[in-house]
Amino acid sequence: MTGSKPPPRILAIAGSDSSGGAGIQADIKTITMLGGYAMSAITAVTAQNSLGVQAIAPMGGEIVSKQIASCVEDIGVDAIKIGMLHDSEILGAVCSALERADSNVPIVLDPVMISTSGAALIAPDTVELLRERLFPRATLVTPNLPELEHLAGRTLATLEQMQHAALELAQAYGCFVLAKGGHTEDHRVIDTLVGPADERAVAFNHARLDTRHTHGTGCTLSSAIAVLLGHGQPLEHAVRLARSFVYRAIEGAPGFGAGNGPLGHQAVRGG
Repeated sequence: MTGSKPPPRILAIAGSDSSGGAGIQADIKTITMLGGYAMSAITAVTAQNSLGVQAIAPMGGEIVSKQIASCVEDIGVDAIKIGMLHDSEILGAVCSALERADSNVPIVLDPVMISTSGAALIAPDTVELLRERLFPRATLVTPNLPELEHLAGRTLATLEQMQHAALELAQAYGCFVLAKGGHTEDHRVIDTLVGPADERAVAFNHARLDTRHTHGTGCTLSSAIAVLLGHGQPLEHAVRLARSFVYRAIEGAPGFGAGNGPLGHQAVRGG
């Protein structure tokens, strides 16, 4: 409509989930529901469903780079979400392509390493490159507990240990880190946002929902934060609103699948 403010342009760089629960499909649903304009650069095609990942076919670095360039150079971008990168060729292509984007554009990096079903989604030699090349460029990194343990190189048995490991990452790479507590045994889900300087740590928590329908929660959260940053929300408030969106999407899950089922993105109205 003439005179109305255009939606924020959000680029999701991630793998495709054939069952629609996670990856690019979850990103597009989330961005759209929260009033953004969704674009994508697909890094890998997966055959997966609520029971697990059956196959992965990574894209070549050149086509990944060209997808990003096509979006950035014509449509433009207000925020970027990065998920599954799979291997060093793809990661290198993404890093090179991002050099052509405005350095002020916020980047939310979900360091996808292992699926909920336990399947490895990233080559082992790519993890260090992820830390070296993308963490310093990211505005926010959103590891879950297994990913944070992998990055920290140790078991994290308590909330305090999780928070300390997140702070180490934030200070080492100059980015904010949201340590997600969904994999802990606590009665409440506690996520902690820490910054690289003297920012106060902010803890967010909510009651744990008794459900098996949590496929794509990490993808949904990171893309929700990205679109809210694209709307101009401060980081802390973007995280708070995004967590609320994910909670309601879990509540609204349609019940599909025999295993870890998808969220109900379309059930969330009004952000």
